[in-house]
Amino acid sequence: MRRVTFSRNYTISLSRSCQCYCKYCAFATHQAHIHPPDEVERMLDEAVRRRAKELLFLTGERPEVNPIVQAQLESWGHRDFTDYVVWACERALERGILPHTNVGVVSAGDIARLRQVTASQGLMLESVSERLMETVHAGSPTKHPAVRIEMIEEAGRQKVPFTSGILVGIGETRAERRASLEALARIQERYGHIQEVIIQNFVPHPRYYGQEPAEIAAAASDRRWERASAVTGIALDEDPSEDQQESLPLPSWACPIERSDLVALVAQTAELMPGVGIQVPPNLSEWWPELIEAGATDLGGLSANGDHISPEHPFPSPVEARRELLERDIALSERLCVYPQFIDREWLDPAVLDVIVGRFWSFIPRLGSGKVTREDLDPGIAIEAIAKGREGERLTEDELTALFAETRPDVIEEMRLAADALRFELAGDTATFVVNRNVNFTNICNVGCAFCGFGQSKRSPAAYEVSEEDFAARVREAVEFGATEICMQGGIHPEIGIEDYGKWLRLAKETAPGIHLHAYSPMEIDHMATVSGLPLDEVFAYLIECGLGSTPGTAAEVLDDGVRQRISPNKLPVARWIEVIEASHAAGLRSTSTVMFGHIEEPRELARHIDVVRSLQARTGGITEFVPLSFIPYDTLLGRTHGIEEISIEENLKHTAAFRLGLGRSIHNLQASWVKMGLDGATEALRWGVNDLGGTLMEENISRMAGSRHGVRLEVDELVDAAHRAGRHAAQRDTSYRILDFHPHPNGYREDPVASHLAAV
Repeated sequence: MRRVTFSRNYTISLSRSCQCYCKYCAFATHQAHIHPPDEVERMLDEAVRRRAKELLFLTGERPEVNPIVQAQLESWGHRDFTDYVVWACERALERGILPHTNVGVVSAGDIARLRQVTASQGLMLESVSERLMETVHAGSPTKHPAVRIEMIEEAGRQKVPFTSGILVGIGETRAERRASLEALARIQERYGHIQEVIIQNFVPHPRYYGQEPAEIAAAASDRRWERASAVTGIALDEDPSEDQQESLPLPSWACPIERSDLVALVAQTAELMPGVGIQVPPNLSEWWPELIEAGATDLGGLSANGDHISPEHPFPSPVEARRELLERDIALSERLCVYPQFIDREWLDPAVLDVIVGRFWSFIPRLGSGKVTREDLDPGIAIEAIAKGREGERLTEDELTALFAETRPDVIEEMRLAADALRFELAGDTATFVVNRNVNFTNICNVGCAFCGFGQSKRSPAAYEVSEEDFAARVREAVEFGATEICMQGGIHPEIGIEDYGKWLRLAKETAPGIHLHAYSPMEIDHMATVSGLPLDEVFAYLIECGLGSTPGTAAEVLDDGVRQRISPNKLPVARWIEVIEASHAAGLRSTSTVMFGHIEEPRELARHIDVVRSLQARTGGITEFVPLSFIPYDTLLGRTHGIEEISIEENLKHTAAFRLGLGRSIHNLQASWVKMGLDGATEALRWGVNDLGGTLMEENISRMAGSRHGVRLEVDELVDAAHRAGRHAAQRDTSYRILDFHPHPNGYREDPVASHLAAV
């Protein structure tokens, strides 16, 4: 699933006084206009209440040219307007909101002052056409292309993360639009500081004499956002706020803009500036979804208090935009006003970076796992940990942390070699798989995990409960497909009791007496115990009587209560998860064990997870396999609101090797999830310590509803081919890893522990 971003911001038009006379602008005034400090403080508090991460400071060009504005500034103790902007940015940072300033053309010294208190700055180039200085830009000296280009370049020299863009429809030619993009591309090639380019189309505005555009914008936005949150399936090409003005005639100096013009500009921007974000304002064109499909990557700031430049055109709410994009298989996720690649000390002042690390650290690009900040560990620890892990020795927390945090390519390759050697020792050169089917009998869930796209409230239009007839039909289809295992899990439905869970087991056994039932996560088991009042041993005794054969060790996520509280405060605490799995093993049921990584966890928290699993295995010996599950962020609350990118395949593989070395000889089987990694990724993982490719599944809803792109079903031949492509034999197994069918590599094979086992059988 492709991802498009937006910033959750709040706008303060600090001053609308302006020295320019742009003909298209309804924002600026030549009267004295500036918000006093107490009003700014009030608006900042409102931004906090609206959960804004970005504070967008908009102003006219050089408001202090108005003598009344300058006198006001001096009365508040500010020598100039930039000083006042700096003060306002400091107040935003104190509240944990990141400032982005769009204050027009300022001096190099002003850029430097603002850099100390902003996460990013911006200035629209608008156009390189000098002709426009005699039409729409007449009387606007700071709109001269050379003046604006000089400021954008100066921001690059000072390493300021920067937003720029072009304004089209103001009388320029197509050639001039292209030339404007080329000018930005030349600047970007030299300085590399432009994080996004806005393709903004001109729309005519009424004049707002005697009115405050910010108030018009906020009222229009409130009505639209409230309507969006109350209405399901709202059509975004209609204006639900009823605030849009009737189409106004184009001025004589303007030129019409068609959809094809904007599509072409999106393509040209991608061609000229690969890797730079392409923003299209979704309130100025009904074509914005098509522009996203054409390659635009960002919707800009969906301001909680509207668009102060075009106040009669409210932004769609994130709810509206997300709904529209999901119909196109595109996920909408939050970003900060500073793009991830600029979040470091080279680009940001320490005071700004401290706010990001303290409040928004999940937006920082991952080094190792989760948090970007690396612990002060001796670089030699990872080398020692690799050697110990290869011999199956138990690693310390620091040693495990070092493996998960490792970034040196040569050391990671040593990890791979050691994990691969340990894999061969424990599991041979055979890659196994199981022919199975997933059945998720309901997705109604009251737990509310931030990382989950599967669970739904009972009132959700996406909620479902499988009928007994449909359930039995799925079991029969699985048997016809050759499945030996049914894996059953569901949401924590508040109205389902232990007898209902027993019913599904009995129905599966009645439909297919020989099928193995691998069912019910520790979360579901705990729910059964809670609603029935039975102790765990009696819960398992009842389920075994109904046909349960083994349990999935899911609902583990990261076995660290600090992580669990952040991503799912209603989830089982670690101690209870362990208690449920131990009770499963005590009842004679074997289980799997899982980890979900690549979200907000830190290397040390993954280290603790491995220590918990290894200790549990040492006590019970009941874990058959360990399954690393990388986080799919696209259609989950955690992914939408924390800026988390899907973990790269390189990081995924490194973690895989670290898991193998961390588990040592305690758990022989390490499984790759092709649903999470893709089949090619899972195939490559066979070189990183993996010996099992999982199951055919036939259907898969949990990853799919989180936005996974890798399908829901594989054929046996596909899994056999994957193993052979990796130079391995392939073998179909059952849930307990008993070999059922062996597919030797066509080029022969060396002596293999699994192949020898098959011969003995």
